[in-house]
Amino acid sequence: MSQPILRTDRITLVPLSDEHLEHEIELDADPEVMRYLTGRARSREEVEALHRERLAAADRVAGLGFWAGFVDGRFVGWWLLEAPTRADQGPVEGQAELGYRLLRRCWRQGLASEGARELLRYGFEDLGLTRVFAETMAVNAASRATMTAIGMQHVRTFHMDWEEPLPGRDLGEVEYAITREQWLAA
Repeated sequence: MSQPILRTDRITLVPLSDEHLEHEIELDADPEVMRYLTGRARSREEVEALHRERLAAADRVAGLGFWAGFVDGRFVGWWLLEAPTRADQGPVEGQAELGYRLLRRCWRQGLASEGARELLRYGFEDLGLTRVFAETMAVNAASRATMTAIGMQHVRTFHMDWEEPLPGRDLGEVEYAITREQWLAA
């Protein structure tokens, strides 16, 4: 199963492809967008390498991967639903990690949660996932609010070793999750 085009009231989510590279470069070039990820803007070369990795995510587990989001034909950001990649994230079977990254001009418009809700629907209804989780820095209040808004609950706070720790890393990372049963009940 390949990734489908997904739609919400405002957003069209299309499987990430090479035609979206310039949008990814614009997104990752904003240090505020990258504040809780790298603490700095990424170079074109870094984004080109990450673009190849993002495209490859669609090949690892059928139906999962990255989606570019558009509102009225304009790029607003990307969303992902991909298999766990670290041992501490649990088994790959039946679960996926949710993520999102939006252009700064698109913040605080409800787009992150709208796209994330559609990926939850797709993951639980179409793919039969049993659990979806998301992670962010504990200090990233906006992302945590989005996770809560879509019905996810705090599961754990954990600490990772980082070569270049960002301010706030001492408070750790947080994992939020929602199961299929919780999603159906909501």
